[in-house]
Amino acid sequence: QVQVVESGGGSVQAGGSLRLSCAASGATRCVPEMAWYRQYPGKERDFVSGIIAVGTTNYADSVKGRFTISQDNDKKSLYLQMNSLKPEDTAIYYCKMRCSDGRPWNVYWGRGTQVTVSS
Repeated sequence: QVQVVESGGGSVQAGGSLRLSCAASGATRCVPEMAWYRQYPGKERDFVSGIIAVGTTNYADSVKGRFTISQDNDKKSLYLQMNSLKPEDTAIYYCKMRCSDGRPWNVYWGRGTQVTVSS
């Protein structure tokens, strides 16, 4: 059974950096198209950054130039390097992957990792 787990969240001061990781265990294959989302309390989950094809990425305007998404060659791990963090980046961050463990492909979400940025 596929499980997606995020890690790397924490508390930093404004201007600091964090690197989030996401790994899919139990998967035999995942598609290259993966994404990070974040959710503020009481709000819908928002898109942050995604890999829409091998070598092609996109970002929400609010994080462009500060965040960088990347993935391992095996396409089972996803990363988000977050620099110049701002208090408004405080949220729970989730990764989204589409993987298979030999059965039909499914979309998987992790449980999220909390990022807190203090001013």
